[in-house]
Amino acid sequence: METRKLYYEDPFMRSFAAAVLSCEEEKGGCAVVLDETAFYPEGGGQPYDTGTLGGAKVLAVHEKDGVITHLCDRPLPVGARVEGEIDWARRFDHMQQHSGEHICSGLLCERFHCDNVGFHMGADSVTIDYNADISWEALLEIEEEANRYICEDHAIDIRFYRGAELEKVEYRSKKALEGDVRIVSFPGADCCACCGTHVLRAGQVGLVKFLSVQKFREGVRIELLCGDRARRYLSACWEQSLRIGQALSVKPTAGFAAVERLLAELGALKLRAAQLEETVFVQTAARYAGAGDVLLFEGEMPGDSLRKLCDAVASVCGGRCAVFAGTEGAYKYAIGHAGGDLRALTKELNAALSGRGGGKPHFVQGSVSCRRADIETFFTRN
Repeated sequence: METRKLYYEDPFMRSFAAAVLSCEEEKGGCAVVLDETAFYPEGGGQPYDTGTLGGAKVLAVHEKDGVITHLCDRPLPVGARVEGEIDWARRFDHMQQHSGEHICSGLLCERFHCDNVGFHMGADSVTIDYNADISWEALLEIEEEANRYICEDHAIDIRFYRGAELEKVEYRSKKALEGDVRIVSFPGADCCACCGTHVLRAGQVGLVKFLSVQKFREGVRIELLCGDRARRYLSACWEQSLRIGQALSVKPTAGFAAVERLLAELGALKLRAAQLEETVFVQTAARYAGAGDVLLFEGEMPGDSLRKLCDAVASVCGGRCAVFAGTEGAYKYAIGHAGGDLRALTKELNAALSGRGGGKPHFVQGSVSCRRADIETFFTRN
């Protein structure tokens, strides 16, 4: 006997009473079948409902051949009448995401003459795949149109069609359908075959916000937030903009221009620092011209700067130059020897000083975990 689907009769039903028809132990819990249920089973891209049933936690809900099974954390007595309580926050979130997706997909498919070829409602966001090339600018236009539709608070029409009656309805569907087909209509925005739960009026979606669009297979993948998810996201973005504005002494809406200005200033400072660094390295190298083998210790230094200093000294010292930068117990190194072969030395150094690294025969880089005195002793012997 098929389970009566109360979530279709009233998607806003939060609690209900039903009779337990069967209860069988299975992996992960107990499979409970009721004569009727308000718990939505996973399907159509929408996750299942959770909540409680007769005091037991409902962990998952699935449907097969019209029978809905509730996976509960403990058994329920067969024949008993139990109270069911839906996790309403989860369910309503799913309804907002699903209805918002329908509105956006309907508008997008109409404008770009494309199909929605993939839909996933994740815990954080909704992703939708379309077989068309859609730009970010066009997506923002659809977002504005969708939010205007939501503000107009259109009533949603949901009903089952079949046979000749179904043939008269123009609706979106990924495949040909037969029998009783549930059509969810957002008049003026979308008409689509769907088995999911939806809001009753467009205004209950709240708002929609596109997050991204990227190339995917033969079209694009779009990331979307609806309802309370979108509200929380935009609230967090505003809070970030407010803090950035305060830190930069500008209005929250002027943060990007201020950051661009800072990046330009930072770029100029980095260029100046690089020029000064090069001057210092040239002066340092001059002090070791013709000195033979050289061992230098420096404070913390980026790997690229370490390489440049080593190259500068090695090019004039006439021997091997080893530069170690860091703090006691943790040093990065660069060793260069114009025309030399450092492979054997590097292998011995890494073994003796708990190091790792390598490179070309005449130049190597790496790190060691040891004291400065250990490094000095090693190079005194080598």
